[in-house]
Amino acid sequence: MTYSVDLRKRVVDFVAAGGSKAEASRRYEVSLWCVNDWCRRKNLTPAPQLGRKRKLDSLAIAQHIQENPDALLRERAQYFGVHTSAIGYAQKQMKLTRKKNAEIH
Repeated sequence: MTYSVDLRKRVVDFVAAGGSKAEASRRYEVSLWCVNDWCRRKNLTPAPQLGRKRKLDSLAIAQHIQENPDALLRERAQYFGVHTSAIGYAQKQMKLTRKKNAEIH
């Protein structure tokens, strides 16, 4: 959970004015770790949360699905060089189902 810069500044100002870090933690209902961290920082703005780089590119998977709609998960996994569960997870994140829509004659 990211706390607002205003709250962070109030906590740091409280400690700078002579209040204890433990009291600041109780008064502003944040953890003592946060108080200690904010007091050490020069800049109180939160650091951007970056996601990790994935092996699979969602655009490449979508293109592969469009070009090869009948391919099995294991075939897609072999094509991209990953485990089958990685393909299944990626399709789930993209909200793509694995069901085949074969016509019944």
